[in-house]
Amino acid sequence: MSADNKTIRLADFAHRIDLSVRWGDADMFGHVNNAKYFTYVESGRIDYLETLGAVDGVRSDAGGSVILASIGADFIAQVRYPAQLVVGTRITKIGRSSLGLLNGVFLGEQLVLAARGTMVWFDYASQKAAPVPDHVRAAILAREVIAPEM
Repeated sequence: MSADNKTIRLADFAHRIDLSVRWGDADMFGHVNNAKYFTYVESGRIDYLETLGAVDGVRSDAGGSVILASIGADFIAQVRYPAQLVVGTRITKIGRSSLGLLNGVFLGEQLVLAARGTMVWFDYASQKAAPVPDHVRAAILAREVIAPEM
């Protein structure tokens, strides 16, 4: 586990979702397949964004929303079926048009996966990056347990 991952705690995440590991999530070795973790993280990310109203622009031509620009993960511990997981999502950095993202996947209080990524606020009409709207910035700052870098 990297030094950065040793400091990640469930209490750091104001936004959490609970997920059940499904039988089909396990691979031939009996543990959750690595690709499934990206689906778990996606579920947490989308739920977080929906609570901000940040995916509304995707559902209409009314404006922008975020797109995932990059993502990577550190696999820390194995999980086997059956299991109940908690996926925490938080914004670690707010740039002009980008948002740094951290997801922690927990089995109880144990961190089993840390995923880091970058999202970009995107104007679908112009097909270009755009500034993160002030109301989204304010909503993020009001929500986070650990203030994002600016």
